Amino acid sequence: MRVLSLTFAIAAVLGSAAYAAPITQDKVNLLEVYQLAVDNNADLAAAHADYKAQSERVPQARAGLLPQIGAGASSSDSRSKVDTSMGSVTRSRSGTVYQASLSQPLFRLDRWYQLQAAQATNEQSALELSAIEQNLILQSSEVYFSVLRAQDNLAASRAEEAAFKRQFDLASERFDVGLSDKTDVLQAQAAYDAARANRMVAERMVSDAFQALITLTNTELSALEGVKHSLPILAPTPNDATAWVNTATEQNLLLQAINYTVEAAQDSVKQRKSGHAPTLDAVAQYQKGDNDSMGFVNNGLPIMPTYNGKAEQSSIGLQLNIPLYTGGMTSSQVREGVYRLDQAEQMRESLRRKTVQDARNFHRAVNTDVEQVQARKQAIISSQSAVEATEIGYDVGTRNIVDVLDAQRQLYASVRNYNNARYDYILNNLRLQQTAGVLSPDNLQALSAYLNPNYNPDSDFLPPDLDKEIEANLRRR
Repeated sequence: MRVLSLTFAIAAVLGSAAYAAPITQDKVNLLEVYQLAVDNNADLAAAHADYKAQSERVPQARAGLLPQIGAGASSSDSRSKVDTSMGSVTRSRSGTVYQASLSQPLFRLDRWYQLQAAQATNEQSALELSAIEQNLILQSSEVYFSVLRAQDNLAASRAEEAAFKRQFDLASERFDVGLSDKTDVLQAQAAYDAARANRMVAERMVSDAFQALITLTNTELSALEGVKHSLPILAPTPNDATAWVNTATEQNLLLQAINYTVEAAQDSVKQRKSGHAPTLDAVAQYQKGDNDSMGFVNNGLPIMPTYNGKAEQSSIGLQLNIPLYTGGMTSSQVREGVYRLDQAEQMRESLRRKTVQDARNFHRAVNTDVEQVQARKQAIISSQSAVEATEIGYDVGTRNIVDVLDAQRQLYASVRNYNNARYDYILNNLRLQQTAGVLSPDNLQALSAYLNPNYNPDSDFLPPDLDKEIEANLRRR
């Protein structure tokens, strides 16, 4: 007599009010989750604000090459006492002076290289923002599929619990009629208790996964569309690790960003070396006010006026500054810039190596996942056949209860491994695309074509054609 089949376990789960999973009609798909993340994700909003702040460095650096115009006014009231041969003479001076000044840098190598460094840093920030936006695609997918993975794992745990419960009931019945001893009952009860505990953990994992989804989207979500088992499990295109490595070294966003980091560091070194170069500015100044006061504000020299009344003064010229010695500060800043450049180059090399490693690893992972999915599916078929054969052996006395329980554990482990392989395949594909710098919402659009809005984990966590393949496998044996 066949004690329990996988199909029976699923039916037991679906028919039990205690284990029935709620079916929600308002399910969201992968693209909708991604859009919610784009609209509500705090990290992305912070990255946009940081990019805007970083972009302001360009106009700030450009300002050092543009004219500087200033205006001001001063009012003074002073009294001076001068000793002469004829005695002391007291003079008072008061009045208001208005002035305007213009300065135009003509030769400022340091400021020119500072602008170039700021422009390179701005390009770096833009690429880093793009990398964060691209990472949100992967993050949305990871959170989405972690929910589906947890739900499928919970469905398998429920089916396993139902199977062990049925095995415990049958062992109790056999013991009551004298067909088995107490040990079988205790073994079955232990397996059932462990399965029940595992189911509780699986329920918590589902809640945790949904909480991560809520954190990402800032939206209360309770149901997601599941992945159809008809999703093609194919090798990456092209199936050549070197081609993926070449694409990654050219298009990986973080690698492109750090190239601008190196460029900015090179310009920074040039800027600091320019501290040894002379500077040349065109300067113009205009003053108007009381002659008494202008005498005191003319370049800071106390020139005595020869007449009272209003006066105007204007000047235009060139101002040359040749730095001779700054206490060693410029040389120290140059050395610091060289060290920072070396640091940036070493960081770029480290990132390049990691990018190459990731491209090869994810390419290899996807190919392994392709084989894993098919192998895990076959393992379910073989494990189900083993369960049925073990149950028959138990009925005729050639197998004991421990053999039956072990066979059932192996069956549900195969189910979990199969679903894990499916989700690993999807995510490793996306990680490979991200490493190569080609991940986009189009990848999510393509995946959405294989989402099932009527997905129910308790019935759909297994391939729909599994029974036929199990029967075909038994016939072959």
